[in-house]
Amino acid sequence: MKYSSSIENYLKAIFHLQEANGIVTTNALANELQTRAASVTDMLKKLKTQKLLLYEKYQGFKLSNEGKKVAIQIIRKHRLWEFFLVEKLNFGWEEVHEMAEELEHISSKKLVDRLDEFLGFPKTDPHGDPIPDSTGKVAMKQQISLSELPLNVIAEVSNISDQSIEMLELLRHKSIAIGTKLEVKKKFAFDHSLELKIKNQLAITISENVAKNVFVIV
Repeated sequence: MKYSSSIENYLKAIFHLQEANGIVTTNALANELQTRAASVTDMLKKLKTQKLLLYEKYQGFKLSNEGKKVAIQIIRKHRLWEFFLVEKLNFGWEEVHEMAEELEHISSKKLVDRLDEFLGFPKTDPHGDPIPDSTGKVAMKQQISLSELPLNVIAEVSNISDQSIEMLELLRHKSIAIGTKLEVKKKFAFDHSLELKIKNQLAITISENVAKNVFVIV
């Protein structure tokens, strides 16, 4: 079944909030979508009527199995398009989110499956987020934040949790990307900033806030 872009945006937002918090509230969703609570309430009624949503009185709501399936396929499309834009059209990883927001609403499953095949069935998008396969399965990986990495242990950057343009531009400037191998050489007690060593480069320093948003695999 084809849903409107508005419904798809709601389902995706609810999915992400649900993954983080378990149950979703009207206010949290309104804040996430930067809209009025009244507008959210109207849409929730529509989603419930279409059996895409489950409501728990006095607690909140979450996606039904069908709603979750639809949301995962939207996320799959978004992340595949981001991968395509970076790997095949040479866009920067900080440029592609807005474009993928539009492309994710293309409904042709045949096109998306062909795109996946053309790209070599990538497991993660340019920011390290897992790409669900055609059945909706997501491969998870064991990772820790850079702030938790012990000294002098070589690790590989696997995910960036803050994907704002500002953060991605900063990491690009510091030559940190998905797949970058690095190690923490020093942790400063004063502000918890880190000195990093990346192969064949001079040591660099990043703030505690940046370190908490960069995830690595040891």
